[in-house]
Amino acid sequence: MKVKIRKGDTVEVISGNLEDKGKRGEVINVLIDERRVVVQSVNIRTKHQKQTQTSRGRTIKPGRIKIEGPMDISNVMLVCPKCSQPTRVSVTRDESGAHRVCKHCQALID
Repeated sequence: MKVKIRKGDTVEVISGNLEDKGKRGEVINVLIDERRVVVQSVNIRTKHQKQTQTSRGRTIKPGRIKIEGPMDISNVMLVCPKCSQPTRVSVTRDESGAHRVCKHCQALID
């Protein structure tokens, strides 16, 4: 199924964790097969890192690392760059190809 959210888009969290609901952020990664997205500074997870030594002799410090976890694509909504509201997206096709269009203001998103 075609995904209408791409890397670099600004999205707003519409459901899920109450701490993250309503937050806006940029999409860092889209996992198409799993239908999940990774949004900057949303869905923060803590990873406990052991001290390891790399092949060049450097050591990675131990501690807790904060990383963004993936969330379901249905929990986010694309924010229109023109009207800056969370919106549904339609796709229109013409001679030059397919373009994403805002349902509120009919502005081209691409």
